[in-house]
Amino acid sequence: MDEIPGWVREGLPQPNAWTTLSRAQTLWSALLIAAVACAFLLWPGQTFLWLNTAFIVLYLVFSHYKLFLQFLSIGQEPGTPLPEGASAFHWPAYTIMVPLYREAAALPGLIDHLAGLDYPTDKLQILLLVEEDDEETRAVLERRAPGLPFEVIGVPASLPRTKPKACDWGLRHARGELLVIYDAEDRPERDQLKKAALCFSQAPEDVACLQARLDFYNPQRNLITRLFTAEYASWFGLCLPGLHMLDAPIPLGGTSNHFKLCVLRRLRGWDPFNVTEDCDLGVRLYLQGYRTLPLDSTTWEEAAFRLWPWIRQRSRWFKGYLQTYLVHMRQQGALFRRGGIHSLFHFQMIFGANCFCLLMNPFYWVLTAGWLATRSEFVSSFYPLWVLIPALLSFLAGNAAFVLSTMIACVERKHYWLVPLCLLTPFYWVLMSLGAWKGALQLVTQPFYWEKTPHEGAAFLEDGT
Repeated sequence: MDEIPGWVREGLPQPNAWTTLSRAQTLWSALLIAAVACAFLLWPGQTFLWLNTAFIVLYLVFSHYKLFLQFLSIGQEPGTPLPEGASAFHWPAYTIMVPLYREAAALPGLIDHLAGLDYPTDKLQILLLVEEDDEETRAVLERRAPGLPFEVIGVPASLPRTKPKACDWGLRHARGELLVIYDAEDRPERDQLKKAALCFSQAPEDVACLQARLDFYNPQRNLITRLFTAEYASWFGLCLPGLHMLDAPIPLGGTSNHFKLCVLRRLRGWDPFNVTEDCDLGVRLYLQGYRTLPLDSTTWEEAAFRLWPWIRQRSRWFKGYLQTYLVHMRQQGALFRRGGIHSLFHFQMIFGANCFCLLMNPFYWVLTAGWLATRSEFVSSFYPLWVLIPALLSFLAGNAAFVLSTMIACVERKHYWLVPLCLLTPFYWVLMSLGAWKGALQLVTQPFYWEKTPHEGAAFLEDGT
């Protein structure tokens, strides 16, 4: 159980996150750190000034990039409902995979909801992937004993203990033409499978994945869930459609990704060592010339509403983004061949700049607080006028525009009650940076450890509130 089994090793996609840093990356990282250290020893003031200037420019570029993504999508039609006569459509065989680990509380509601999906039962296969040593979840399944189209698949209890490893095991049992991943607490709209099947039938051949929107069915639980909902409205409602319109790599969400099964097998499924396997798979689809389209359907999830579970979940997401960034930095040539400088720029903005800014935020907050408290001439010396102006622009205009775009996203999702709370978004970023630092440190100490997010199996309300 403590060893990585042969079937995991043999099925690994290349490159993968089994190795955090390649030898070349380790060498270049060491050389860069040595060069910066020498510069600080020889020219401390000038080095800090120029690094500070470079960081501010990066902040400006990144903030305007995200704003461009969001404003590009405002007012775009999300899609169309099922057309009349869809009942006569030849529905393809569909596989639903649900990885389960310590999900006994959420399991009854999950089974009831999946059983009520609007899709021909004879074309449906629902794989419940349960870890072999998860006795509690297996006991609930034995009591409920759901019949066809449900199938209970035991996942070998071996390293790595991750969701993508379970999905790779489930992929061996999938029989559908199309496949979708759901989590235990997910409540997809009843007609989501039919919408996806029709969309695939009408889409170009290079469309291999459809990403449904994600939203929460407990948004009013507390302040954390309210701000979490606003973040999802911005990301799934504006940012992802913007990336699609720009033909950029799309970091998939962790659930409600609908795939062509043949393409998924061609890509060797998921990287079992990446803790945001969906994000990594989105990049690999892009590199192989496939496209991902947004799907006009929503899956409702349970938002983490306690602070520590929220930070644990966020740290896993950040660690996975770092893993994805480091893995695909090893194939910049492939990114360039896929779309030239265009592809490289989007990749650096989505992953590199995103991770860097979250990690650097606390340093700038401390620096700003220190200057406000002391009016230190030492700190002021690093902000001559030609640096101070873009720094203030990044801080004031950038934050204001981000808050405004989040408000617009909430209006488009009809979350009108969330609009005033978007003013608190900058405080939410403090929590995001805490989670980012936890994830970065854990990448060094426990790169494949999966931070489990507990679900309480709350009842789903049809209006999403």
